[in-house]
Amino acid sequence: MAVNKAILIGNLGKDPELRYTPSGAAVATFSLATTERFKNRNGEQQERTEWHNIVAWGGLAEICGKYLTKGKQVYLEGRIQYRSYDDRDGNKRYITEIVANEMQMLSRSGDSSGSGRPAENDYELSGSKPSTASEEPPFNPDDDIPF
Repeated sequence: MAVNKAILIGNLGKDPELRYTPSGAAVATFSLATTERFKNRNGEQQERTEWHNIVAWGGLAEICGKYLTKGKQVYLEGRIQYRSYDDRDGNKRYITEIVANEMQMLSRSGDSSGSGRPAENDYELSGSKPSTASEEPPFNPDDDIPF
């Protein structure tokens, strides 16, 4: 058995960029910041921010492009993907990204501060993703995971 699952709660670093492939598939890309707060050895409050590249496909991409904006807090589930490409100068570049398959908006409508409390009109949104025969079953909100 193998598991490749990422769960993130963070704030968008920029508005999603929505594009379409030549075959018409929607793809949205954006960055998400997660911040860890902790005390160092001297008891001083510290904070460390990690930036994640997010990719959403299909219906989820269109929803992200329509409803998400810079600063909004979201809950994302997806899988970690590593890939490489050659830049304009011919140098090989490596990228790590989260391919989202579920998203829930946590910020209230019109609130970019990311309160973390779901608003009454927030919905859990899932998008279709390319399927393979070995895919894990979709997320079940009724399972016994304690969060």
